Amino acid sequence: MRIPKQSLIVYLVWMFLLVEVLVSAWLMAWSEAFVALLTLGLTFLPVVFEDRLRIHLPLSVGAVMVLFLFGTLFLGEVGDFYEKYWWWDVLLHSASAIGFGLIGFVLIFMLFEGDRYAAPPRSIAFLSFCFALAIGAMWEVFEYLMDIAFGLSMQKSGLDDTMWDMIVNMIGASIGALAGYFYLREKWFVGLARMIDQFVKANKKLFRKNK
Repeated sequence: MRIPKQSLIVYLVWMFLLVEVLVSAWLMAWSEAFVALLTLGLTFLPVVFEDRLRIHLPLSVGAVMVLFLFGTLFLGEVGDFYEKYWWWDVLLHSASAIGFGLIGFVLIFMLFEGDRYAAPPRSIAFLSFCFALAIGAMWEVFEYLMDIAFGLSMQKSGLDDTMWDMIVNMIGASIGALAGYFYLREKWFVGLARMIDQFVKANKKLFRKNK
């Protein structure tokens, strides 16, 4: 698998996590080593995503995805940011929901080959919203399994934490879906629709009917 060019931020995160894995293993801090290694592996998902689907991710998009994974797993668990900063969990869930709303829109819009006249804006926005909610729900299951299997505390207060996460996910998913809706209406929405436009222009072969 060929690793395409990444932003400086991504390279720095990879280097930091690799050093953390080695140092934690040397100190026999196995829990920290595991989380760092898991985070490092997951940060390669954008690269796998590009390779398998034969698409091009703008550098800014790839960097945002890597920073999100780094902030969620490593800083959240090893750095204990969830306990130190009450807003950290809200910030990450909001950002992820918005991101998955955008991803859902792009994937569905891809099915129309970029034909904005054939793609019904309301229907695509709704499906994008559902896609983001589904990913958010799967993430909550992942947190639960990590807590049970490795004794972590990703769910914090249990049911209350999960439900507030889902509420925040709904709000973020709505924002991401609306960005796709306004993109189809050719109206920008707090800059998010511009990210969609950048992706579409970087992958013109997948959006051949886009005008």
